[in-house]
Amino acid sequence: MSRILIIGGSDAGISAALRARELDSAAAVTIALADDYPNFSICGLPYFISGETPDWRALAHRTEFPGIAILRGHTATLIDPSTKSVTVEVAGTKAEKVLSYDRLIVATGATPIRPELPGAALDGVYLLHTMADSFAVQQRLTDHAPEAAVIVGAGYIGLEMADALTKRGIKVTLLSRTATVLPTVDASFGRIVGECLQRHGVTVLTSTSASQIESAVRGSGALLSVADSEGARHAADLVLLAVGVRPASDLAQAAGALRGVNGALTVTRQMRTNLPDVFAAGDCVETYHRVLDKSVYISLGTVAHKQGRVAGENAVGGQRSSAGAMGTQSLKVFDLAIARTGLLESEARAAGFDPLTIEAEMFDHKADIPGAKLMHVRLTAERGSRRLLGVQIVGDSRSEISKRVDVIAAALFQGAVVDDLNDMDLSYTVTRPMLFAGMRETIGGLLFFRDARRGLSVAAAAG
Repeated sequence: MSRILIIGGSDAGISAALRARELDSAAAVTIALADDYPNFSICGLPYFISGETPDWRALAHRTEFPGIAILRGHTATLIDPSTKSVTVEVAGTKAEKVLSYDRLIVATGATPIRPELPGAALDGVYLLHTMADSFAVQQRLTDHAPEAAVIVGAGYIGLEMADALTKRGIKVTLLSRTATVLPTVDASFGRIVGECLQRHGVTVLTSTSASQIESAVRGSGALLSVADSEGARHAADLVLLAVGVRPASDLAQAAGALRGVNGALTVTRQMRTNLPDVFAAGDCVETYHRVLDKSVYISLGTVAHKQGRVAGENAVGGQRSSAGAMGTQSLKVFDLAIARTGLLESEARAAGFDPLTIEAEMFDHKADIPGAKLMHVRLTAERGSRRLLGVQIVGDSRSEISKRVDVIAAALFQGAVVDDLNDMDLSYTVTRPMLFAGMRETIGGLLFFRDARRGLSVAAAAG
């Protein structure tokens, strides 16, 4: 009977455990979990804060783990590959345990970045990455009934929390150090997202960072004051720091595991580290990018889940390889959905491609059918090879934007060229010929497509 020990119980850890038990029912699978919340959705935390998911228990992807031993409140402090053991501290006690393994899977995930900002440790300043974080924010909302909040960071969590807190009746100021919010999409789309935030009452300050957080002057009515890089001050009862995450790779690195991009653990496509019988998966590791054909760092639950399955299978003797990822992702902000897959044009150019991007606005289905909504599409391909490189779509959240991006993601996964999009047998309600046929002609030098709003043919010189 093989002993499989897993450190971490989020997407990668749980999927690894389930896959290992699925293939080898005799395996003794144990998960050492630092907190008390296995398999909870980090992505769902803003919906818990907003009240749209009132019961935090609903955030659990799964609550039953047959045949898997979950050691809650067991924080790993040392990996010893020479003795094949992991030392853990038990929460609420001074006790330590030593857990032995035949195969180890490191699934420690990522940790949120707390910027070195004066005042970042003050009462009322929060991160949002764990269930404990969400409980702390929720307690603040309950105890202090805040009227104003400042969010530092305009990525996924920052935008979703701007939405969540606004729904709670709180006036939100969002500080974005980049020129547009959501830097994972092109600037033109970032501006669309910024305009959406402003329409819903969020104050958006771009090219602006926080410089200091202080306790507010007594009698001001607020608990905190945030100074920004432009010299302005913003009163707040709650401050959220959402400036990104870094891979939690220190534990494995201390045991001798190699690190690469962004400090993430270096793994093979079989999710093996350089340590004997030690695998790793999820937000703590590098990810093979199918379009770039190299390792990058991608912190996404969907990627972590698939990597975990590979690690779990190979830990019980399998030979599975990770197919890699392309950064396919989506989010909803108020009534807007934003999704992307593959490369932005700037990323493609930096990687040595000769990219061409076209942008168009079109309806999500035939304009003569009631309920048609406009959406914006940016499609990127390579001129010479005609290879698809990526797409971004922004539109009404009722337009199934993420599923439209999934069409391109499936094509990218198979290495499709632009012409293939016109031949795919898709439902007629999926908008495709206007933009995709246009891209095909653009490769030849001119862009021709049909304007969805006016029914006119448009020609423009290719850039």
